[in-house]
Amino acid sequence: MPTHTADPQVRLEALRPEHLSACLALDQAALGGLWSESQWGSELADEQRAGLGLWQGEQLLAFACGLLVLDELQITTLAVDPGHRRQGLGRRVIQAFLEQAREAGAQRATLEVASDNTAAGALYADLGFSTAGIRRGYYRNGSDALIQWLELHD
Repeated sequence: MPTHTADPQVRLEALRPEHLSACLALDQAALGGLWSESQWGSELADEQRAGLGLWQGEQLLAFACGLLVLDELQITTLAVDPGHRRQGLGRRVIQAFLEQAREAGAQRATLEVASDNTAAGALYADLGFSTAGIRRGYYRNGSDALIQWLELHD
């Protein structure tokens, strides 16, 4: 079900299995291929997982994916097309994703962000996330992961 945003040319839409190629392309462009095709296929086919994409026509500009476990949203990935960064698209998709989670009963959200990803860290801090812990050497490049939490109470 599409959700409208301030820009009539851009729409929010739940990610589905038919979006596999768009998700793979954005993952490769924005994240260097974080997930394989089979991982994306499983993610998009699993009804227990949620994904929200920000689209302009047929182009996937940004996505957020995660899993609701009891009352906790575990955000697994957020990406914005490199050619469309610094336009507020990451903020728009993550805010909509968090709102969907609230409506589904989530009380809190968690994610991990690379300690050297200052842009993402600043976005999450601005949204109210706080660092609860560190996973040393978590990422392929050896950077640490900051474990972030956000309370979703109204």
